[in-house]
Amino acid sequence: MALKLYDTLTRSVRDFQPAHPPVVRLYACGPTVYDHAHIGNYRAFLVYDLLHRYLTFSGYDVDFVMNLTDVDDKTIDRASEEGKDVREYTAPFTEDILADARTLGILPARSYPLASGYVPQMVAWVERLEEKGLAYSTEDGSVYFSIGTFPTYGRLKGLDPECARPGARVADDEYEKENARDFALWKAAKPVDEAVGAVWDSPWGRGRPGWHLECSVMSITELGETLDIHMGGEDLVFPHHENEIAQSEGVTGKPFVLHWVHVKHLVVEGEKMSKSLGNTITVHQLLEEGLMPAAIRHQLLGAQYRRELNFTRDGLAASAAAVQRLLDFEARLAETVGVDGEQPRDSSGPLTRLAGEAVGAFRVALDDDLNSAEALAALFVFVNRVNGELDAASEVAESDLEAARSALTLIDEVLGLLSVAHEGLEVDDDFASWIESLIAERGAARAGRDFARADAIRDELAERGIVLEDSAGGTRWKRIQ
Repeated sequence: MALKLYDTLTRSVRDFQPAHPPVVRLYACGPTVYDHAHIGNYRAFLVYDLLHRYLTFSGYDVDFVMNLTDVDDKTIDRASEEGKDVREYTAPFTEDILADARTLGILPARSYPLASGYVPQMVAWVERLEEKGLAYSTEDGSVYFSIGTFPTYGRLKGLDPECARPGARVADDEYEKENARDFALWKAAKPVDEAVGAVWDSPWGRGRPGWHLECSVMSITELGETLDIHMGGEDLVFPHHENEIAQSEGVTGKPFVLHWVHVKHLVVEGEKMSKSLGNTITVHQLLEEGLMPAAIRHQLLGAQYRRELNFTRDGLAASAAAVQRLLDFEARLAETVGVDGEQPRDSSGPLTRLAGEAVGAFRVALDDDLNSAEALAALFVFVNRVNGELDAASEVAESDLEAARSALTLIDEVLGLLSVAHEGLEVDDDFASWIESLIAERGAARAGRDFARADAIRDELAERGIVLEDSAGGTRWKRIQ
């Protein structure tokens, strides 16, 4: 089965077919860097990451670019409030967003273009639109795209061009334009733009690029005139991505994007996330609370990207337990000693069979429009069945164990749960020595029948995420989620 993705433009799930396989040119709309990114942003980022990983897993050479918007009404307003240059204001948020992405195990894009670094190319693009009669300037030095010159405008959203209305970012424009439906390509400088350094010289006077133009120019400059996949949140379909199509295809005359993939919003505890409700949660906040990155990653991948995801604290606890279960399973496979021996040709043990079934079910799930929920289900069915086989078996062939270990490693190459969990559970030498000293003290306390002290030591270690396992062979410890 080949990968199938829902394409917003055709409103259908269809086979993914890049223009020049094995290369895949993947572009994603990143955040506006005026604040810490919230969990809704990171749901989208993790879907980007899942697709990036799965395409790589499937043998494609993925050229992934995600922009960062540092020139925008929000960044300018916030920089003005702080009395800072817009680049000075946005730089720390850019660094924090990328740092949190690394903490959550998001593979790096090849490039993270900042809008402020591509203004000369944006000016040249506007000039080309003017030359083609698709844009016009006004007396104040602004330039607008004339929607009436682009007959297919509205097809991404499924709108009649005559009925299309501009979105919030366009409605907020305070510039003169010929038609209310037209959108700004270049905005004449205002005093606040000058104050924060968000202005550049152009043939129309000092000003700054429009938000919609930024993504078109950055994506085409980085990846070429036709993208294989363009991703973003569902709120970007109109007008942002609609406008990208018009201003991109208006110049090139080529299809701008072959597959449009949009991620549905999440809700928090059953309610829409909003500042007015006070339920906006940032990943930065969750990490500062000490929540495990792998648990956050697990919950945000818990629903297929086109379905609503309800982000809850109870869900985070369940995700932490799920990740711990994977860690315990991985440890069990590593610690189980297999029996060497030749197996008859064309036969395999039960773990080898389960491993093949698991990888097959995992791929079927992700090939079906990146169904992460079903992919996770396939993984945990595998864990349950292998644990059952290990519980019942008196001995297991080493080749069988190796097949199970390999399947777990392959699946985690895409889901990235264990790799993130390992980083969060690393123990340095000093901490390990402290743990061992307390275990030794606890052993002495038990030998002296001082069970109160032994229990206190166990509790002290548990508070630090260290669980003890007593057996006839002694006491072992592990760090848990």
